[in-house]
Amino acid sequence: MTASLAFSPDHVLAPVRRRLFGSFVEHLGRCVYTGIHEPGHPTADEDGFRGDVLDLTREMGVEVVRYPGGNFVSGYRWEDGVGPVADRPVRRDLAWRSIETNEVGVDEFARWARKAGAEVMYAVNLGTRGVAEALDVHEYLNHERGTQLSDLRRANGTEEPHGVRLWCLGNELDGPWQTGHKTAHEYGRLAAETARALRQAEPGLELVACGSSNSQMPTFGQWESTVLELCYDLVDHISLHAYYEPLDGDVDSFLASAVDMDRFIDRVVATADAVGARLKSDKRITLSFDEWNVWYLSRFQADPPTEWLVAPRLIEDTYDVTDAVVVGSLLISLLRHADRVAVACQAQLVNVIAPIRAEPGGPAWRQTTFHPFALTSRLARGQVLRTAVDAPTLPTARFGDVPVVDAVATRDDDGGTTVFAVNRHRTEPVELRVPAGDARTAEAWLLHDPDPSAANTEQDPDRVVPRPHRTEVADGVLRVVLPPVSWCAVTLGGSTAP
Repeated sequence: MTASLAFSPDHVLAPVRRRLFGSFVEHLGRCVYTGIHEPGHPTADEDGFRGDVLDLTREMGVEVVRYPGGNFVSGYRWEDGVGPVADRPVRRDLAWRSIETNEVGVDEFARWARKAGAEVMYAVNLGTRGVAEALDVHEYLNHERGTQLSDLRRANGTEEPHGVRLWCLGNELDGPWQTGHKTAHEYGRLAAETARALRQAEPGLELVACGSSNSQMPTFGQWESTVLELCYDLVDHISLHAYYEPLDGDVDSFLASAVDMDRFIDRVVATADAVGARLKSDKRITLSFDEWNVWYLSRFQADPPTEWLVAPRLIEDTYDVTDAVVVGSLLISLLRHADRVAVACQAQLVNVIAPIRAEPGGPAWRQTTFHPFALTSRLARGQVLRTAVDAPTLPTARFGDVPVVDAVATRDDDGGTTVFAVNRHRTEPVELRVPAGDARTAEAWLLHDPDPSAANTEQDPDRVVPRPHRTEVADGVLRVVLPPVSWCAVTLGGSTAP
């Protein structure tokens, strides 16, 4: 089989938005405790942060991190996590049926984010709390000095404001599982009130309204329409969340998950633009895809937590090659929509459905899904080009006929082009042909294994890694063979090898 990718360096879709390479740290399972934070670990620094996890976070190229939730935030009292650690209250977390010690709070997390070189995306509790608490945490985080809460921050050891610019107005409040679940009208009114108050406090903030928890919600579309009609001119972005797994063993549809992501994005864009048209607004709402990943949710639902534990082992999925190819394809979808998707956060960073795994007192290692994220973050620079793929199709139960190959191209400021591509076919290789322009050389890195269920583990952390891959450039055309179930990154001209 053969496929071709067409693009022109003159046909630019949008800049590569660095915030597309975001992650997510929630007080869930072992993401925070024994994930990013483990005093006494051999690599721990003076603040108790694991140095090995920080190193891997930097290697991934994470640009922004959403915190502290997630479902957790809808019952969270931010003030529990400030001041002397010994004086902080221990609370129940109803979202994940866990015990929260509050050993890590907003000051500690902001300190960790600075060390990781990542921007903080802070979510406020609009489930059990509201406008007053959002203003309080903003005052604590961002006001310089001279008020009760800004001076409390300074007394707690942080002289300068944290300067958080990006704020989520709650989390998944359309979901009946959410503490403080609301109707679209209830949430839209509260989001508008909170947004208006935060803008009075600091006009330049970027605010994210809650969209639907997933595209299968019975209220999807109507939720976005109602919420945006109430707060359109007060917010900048609306959120999307999506998780994928091979339901009922349907691997072909699973490998085509990016088709669903494409449709989800396009439908939210259409809904937002329709609201803007009805309101006669010149403003264009952009999207914050601030939860996305492969998640074997059915396993968790079949065995939910029953005991109240501190940092229990929850949702520690081990990812294989197939999962990594799907993650790579979802990154292609996000880049393809860089004109409207302004922020994206892979959920989550460490231990919990995560590209990084870490054992208490032991090593940290890269899961298979780490690699497409890290390479895409490093190689996708400059501009996203408008691309067209011509490829044979593959029938799927969920999405109909889908192209066997999906791909996107970026062009950096020096004129170099990088192509990211996946082969969704489970048994057949595909030769991909790409216009090479004046380039005479290319370098490629391939994520593939003869066993698509191969995974990285504590005992064998480098079982699956990107490897150099053969390409051919002749007569202005790049040819690269994509094995079955594979993800590939190709740079035309020069060398940027890992």
